[in-house]
Amino acid sequence: MLTAYTSDEIRAAERELMALLPEGTLMRRAATGLAVACANVLPRVYGSRVVLLVGSGDNGGDALYAGALLARRGARVHAILAGRKTHEGGLAELRRAGGRTLDAKDAEDGVAEALVGAADVVVDGLVGIGGSGALREPYATLAGLTADAPGVVVAVDVPSGVDASTGEVAGEAVEAHITVTFGAVKAGLLIDPGAGRVGTLRPVDIGLGPHLPGPGVTALTGADVGRMLPRPAAESNKYRRGVVGVVAGSDRFTGAAVLAVGGAVRAGAGLVRFASAAEAVQQVRARWPEAVTKIISPEEGVREVGRVQAWVLGPGMGTDDDAHAIAASVLGSDVPVLVDADGLTLAARDRSLLRRSAPTLITPHAGELGRLLGVPADDIEARRLHHARLAAAELGVTVLLKGSTTLVAEEGRPVRVNVTGTPWLATGGTGDVLAGVAGAFLAGGLSCYDAASCAAHVHGLAARLAAAGPEGREAPIAALDVALELPEALRSLGSV
Repeated sequence: MLTAYTSDEIRAAERELMALLPEGTLMRRAATGLAVACANVLPRVYGSRVVLLVGSGDNGGDALYAGALLARRGARVHAILAGRKTHEGGLAELRRAGGRTLDAKDAEDGVAEALVGAADVVVDGLVGIGGSGALREPYATLAGLTADAPGVVVAVDVPSGVDASTGEVAGEAVEAHITVTFGAVKAGLLIDPGAGRVGTLRPVDIGLGPHLPGPGVTALTGADVGRMLPRPAAESNKYRRGVVGVVAGSDRFTGAAVLAVGGAVRAGAGLVRFASAAEAVQQVRARWPEAVTKIISPEEGVREVGRVQAWVLGPGMGTDDDAHAIAASVLGSDVPVLVDADGLTLAARDRSLLRRSAPTLITPHAGELGRLLGVPADDIEARRLHHARLAAAELGVTVLLKGSTTLVAEEGRPVRVNVTGTPWLATGGTGDVLAGVAGAFLAGGLSCYDAASCAAHVHGLAARLAAAGPEGREAPIAALDVALELPEALRSLGSV
């Protein structure tokens, strides 16, 4: 399991460790790891051009010491000094090694831009893990220069402009090709919009491990998911493997029903009971004959559908009074319920639907969560970690916040970040498949927290398989492609 921490947690661990070591040891360890990462992206170090963007904090010192190591191997190193002060030891070391320095405030027009434009590697040591809010000048201008840099941009610990604890980006920010992070992964490096600025993440161990607290953010690995998912035993039958009920679709919207049922079937549910309007039932029967189907009415709800271990509620079911009555019937049950899509719209209008004693998992995108919380979607996207945690606490549910980085939040638990997937998942219907997958895992006995986390991981793997092409190139996919790849994704985890 990958663990991630806030800036405050990292700094506290560093203080504990520094008290046990000679002064400067941690910075030397960090600088060595940074220099190795820079050297590894160069065809050769000797004669290469390296530009350091140096702020006044310790990450500026890391950059200077790393630059000195590279200069001793023959690199031509220039440091652009942006802060009111500069780490004295690192600056002296760079100069002794033959590196040159330039004060950003005193540079002639175009000098800094020319240096960055000619560099093979640009090292972003402007702002470290203590930075928050928008970058000030000259930091913002220097960060902006990296956007057009032809060389490899390497961020020191965290790309400048990205909040290391939350992933929030308030203004200009460096978009790195590689981020070399020290001691432990920072939570903001895993969460968008900051995660989109990280590039390849390269952790460097500097000995913080024993001094770190329990993490506030984690990410499951494939091995974690493979261990967590239920596996059928010799004595298993369809009922023991989990019966999931799906209420989705309508006479007008049938595709969502087909996709949600497909996600549940292909993810390994023992039995899928599907309940909806006549047209949706007909389409599901045609595509997934494995499902047991029933046409229901608002008056009867799901009373006669049959026993299930979990429900999936919402995709394509509509948002009128009839849909509300059916939703109330499902949410009035005593088993776990996953609420998605139109079910979330109904819940936003009537929050009492979510007040239940049984476990509840909601799977919103930013707009849907915004309606539930009364917050603009743009605010949700800008502060994903904050709002996922807020929704879990305020609504008393488990939250799977979909998006470019999917988050799973439950009060009192670390937020889990999903690290699988592909941008090609941003297409209609993939969320319906995800709902079916999570519903199957809920019915199989996983908690809302684990079912959501595992479903996001498996769904992302299936999407990668569906999009995969020759030489690593990906191609567009449809939602049904993702559902059809689910067994192979599960097989890759050793769970089937």
